[in-house]
Amino acid sequence: MTGEVEAQRVEAGTVLFTYDVTWRPSDVHWASRWDIYLSMNDAVPAKVHWFSIVNSLMIVVFLSALVCMILLKSVYGDISRYNMRSDEVKPMTEEQKAEEREESGWKLVHANVFRPPSDPLVFCTFVGTGQQLLGMSVVTMGFSAVGFLSPANRGSLMLATLCMFCLFSCGGGYRAARLHRAFRGSGWKEPGLTMAFGFTGLCFTVFVVANLMLHALKSSGAVPLGTMFAVVFFWFGVSAPLALCGAYLGFQKEPPMEFPLETDAIPREVPDQPWFLGIAPTVVLGGILPFGACFVELFFILSSMWMDQYYYVFGFTLLVFAILLVTCAEITVVLVYFQLCAEDYHWWWRSFLCAGSISVYVFLYSTLYFSKLEANLAVTYVIYFGYMFLLSAALFLLCGSVGYGSAFWFIKQIYGSIKVD
Repeated sequence: MTGEVEAQRVEAGTVLFTYDVTWRPSDVHWASRWDIYLSMNDAVPAKVHWFSIVNSLMIVVFLSALVCMILLKSVYGDISRYNMRSDEVKPMTEEQKAEEREESGWKLVHANVFRPPSDPLVFCTFVGTGQQLLGMSVVTMGFSAVGFLSPANRGSLMLATLCMFCLFSCGGGYRAARLHRAFRGSGWKEPGLTMAFGFTGLCFTVFVVANLMLHALKSSGAVPLGTMFAVVFFWFGVSAPLALCGAYLGFQKEPPMEFPLETDAIPREVPDQPWFLGIAPTVVLGGILPFGACFVELFFILSSMWMDQYYYVFGFTLLVFAILLVTCAEITVVLVYFQLCAEDYHWWWRSFLCAGSISVYVFLYSTLYFSKLEANLAVTYVIYFGYMFLLSAALFLLCGSVGYGSAFWFIKQIYGSIKVD
């Protein structure tokens, strides 16, 4: 009977294929079973990553030397001479007055340097979101570097990133509201709502548009409805309440954030600036060195995202990320110091934009990398550039908040050290 059925199937055009599997004991331990896939020594030698790190460290050393020279030679000398002359009772000679006018550029704006920036609510939201992304990135990469998040567990890295982003909403709201109160803000609800629905709403919009296009094409990469509900729950059930709670705690925190110097009621006129100290040249320069410190590792990250390649060198990533943050902080301090020496006290947004401008270079680099992909559908362009725009926006907020924080610390130190009558 079986032979007749097989004969009928063969006549109908059906061919049966069979195979045998023989299991043999392996010398590879269970914990090391992924090493053959995760090892990058064949495709990408480890010396390539070390070359990237050495290149980044050279940039950091150069900037560190420049910052030390400014702090030890210029700033420290200015503060010493300024305080010494403040203690003198006898009038200064003409030579001393000329020297004072020549070397007192950044001290002349002491009554305006802590004047609130334009659009303070937007600025506070950007800083708070950047702090939230910074905490999320450090914790996630730290867990990945020690081996808690492995590519063997599919989706673990994305889930950890989402959870950390939601949990750090409280810290971001706290930071935004505390800064908003220092700018004489009216309440905690405004920074809380912008933190809860600002950057998160942008990410959700891009995600929904891309997912709807995938559903229209009946792609297997479309996110199912249940996962969409889970994302919405994380947003409205975890992230938004924590952001509002953090904003309330930050606004009610006593004592409020205070600045070391008082601000005059009438703004001081800013003199004409040299072309190289304009906002466009400084912002363009502010992003070049940080991008040069991380562009090699960025290539491997993009390959893992869009070329289905495994990425397992999270230790290198964490080290490069630390170098990136140090580079952003140092280049911002240098540029802000030159700006203040030119008697331009509008440093709040300038410090944020100088460090955050690395995102422009990252997005331009992603457009060059797009040529490696075989894009033949409109949805490919939407997904790629949509997600790369979100990645660049997140990097803009993260690095911008680091640049602002370093500049704020630097300015508090130098202006808190001078004696003002």
